Amino acid sequence: MNLEGKTVGFAMTGSFCTLSRALNAMRQVAQAGAEIIPILSPIVYESDTRFYTANRLKEEIAVITPHPIIHTIVEAEPVGPKKLLDILIIAPCTGNTLAKLINGIVDTPVLMAAKAQLRNERPVVIAVSSNDGLTQNGRSIGALCGMRHVYVVPFSQDDPTGKPASVVAHFDLVLPCCTHALAGRQLQPILAG
Repeated sequence: MNLEGKTVGFAMTGSFCTLSRALNAMRQVAQAGAEIIPILSPIVYESDTRFYTANRLKEEIAVITPHPIIHTIVEAEPVGPKKLLDILIIAPCTGNTLAKLINGIVDTPVLMAAKAQLRNERPVVIAVSSNDGLTQNGRSIGALCGMRHVYVVPFSQDDPTGKPASVVAHFDLVLPCCTHALAGRQLQPILAG
């Protein structure tokens, strides 16, 4: 899969347990030839967790791309008027970010970039990670699947016994989902086995 010559916004929101998988997906997209513009929600940019310290995450991103991390709404605002991105990936995309995106709330740089992409009728690829994806956030996921220019990375339950409402994208499918999205097609099946 080739993304040579494409500028890809790679945004991360606060599903901390999936950040390592998201970084692997970012590496794959970069290896496919894309120029990566990293975008982090404030909570991801600032937080030290048991999965990553904020500094370690930034260091790993810096190895993948030389571009500075967009981490404020002001920094994300030019994405729209300057049409900076060919495609935007939000991976991981939390239920909170999903709900705000569906309802037009723009209070993070990730949501500002998504709003800009959709306004410019350019693709947004969503890799959902939500502990309540089959309960409260089920509505958001359903609405997302019906939005123009939005493409969903196939997902499934990550722990049907322990967390039956939790869903997580198959991060290894981010790259193929992008190539499909750039051609205006949704990678199928959305509900992975």
